[in-house]
Amino acid sequence: MFEMIFLGTSASAPSVNRGLPAQVVLAGEHRFLIDCGEGTQRQILRSGVGFKRLNRILLTHGHLDHILGLGGLLSTFARWESIEEIEIWGGKATLDRVQALLFGVVLEYEKLSIDIRLIDLKPGKLMEGKDFVVSAFPVTHRGSGNFGFIFQEHSRRPFLVEKAEALGVPPGPERGLLVKGETVKLSDGRLITPEMVLGDEQRGAKLVHIGDTARTDNLREHVRDADALVIEATFLDADTDAARDFGHITAKEAATLAAESGVKSLILTHVSRRYRERDIIDEARRIFPNTYVARDLEHYALRRDRPVEKVVERPAQDEPENGDVTWPV
Repeated sequence: MFEMIFLGTSASAPSVNRGLPAQVVLAGEHRFLIDCGEGTQRQILRSGVGFKRLNRILLTHGHLDHILGLGGLLSTFARWESIEEIEIWGGKATLDRVQALLFGVVLEYEKLSIDIRLIDLKPGKLMEGKDFVVSAFPVTHRGSGNFGFIFQEHSRRPFLVEKAEALGVPPGPERGLLVKGETVKLSDGRLITPEMVLGDEQRGAKLVHIGDTARTDNLREHVRDADALVIEATFLDADTDAARDFGHITAKEAATLAAESGVKSLILTHVSRRYRERDIIDEARRIFPNTYVARDLEHYALRRDRPVEKVVERPAQDEPENGDVTWPV
């Protein structure tokens, strides 16, 4: 039901192998861009996902490493793509910064044929598609207006073909009506109700995406029973004090959150170039074995009642890319 394409997975600054934070979530015919770090539009092209229908941007917060790619992306949309309207969702503080960036600097002298709608995020449902709903919840990071996002597939009751055939329900519109919850009348006059041909309700797939966060105790309710949790792992446990100073968590804390909340798969991102990838994964897997560290341009798929599947895998980066960098923020 949901697919995730990681465009940028670095923390604070890009590295040779990792770009700044951005991720595309595919949900049926809908596409969402979560965050838009510098260089995102090139990563979109490299990923093969393209720009088509990528007209909803969800911002976790307003720090520059998560929004600086917006100017170039929107300029490209307006000049080269058939996108007439784009929605940018974020907290008030985030949108104030986006407003200043786009209209006070980047687009000050541009006259773009695109309607840019800035939508103030509030906790709760953002939109609902035919098969899923997207909602937002508050996250604690430095400053105000930080959010995480839940993509929840609708529950459904499977159609039991064997029962339908035993009852003489012919293939065609009658079966469609029963799936929708309507009673149908057969040609012999018998009434067939949905209860006669539908199985027990099955919960849909749940994907939770959290950007930067300083704590996990206020996230458990939102991530509970998620089929996949995407969350930062900016620091290792040995540097917990630094994590506190900069409003981040460690790989150990992310894994503990997943283990204590019934999460099925954990995908870590926002990786500091100070660390080796294998050290991050080892720290997390000691607590939560089903952990991945996302790499740029990797593609994951999430289906109902199935484990997360890595559709496109990229080579591991086993050594720190710059061990003398300052702490990411």
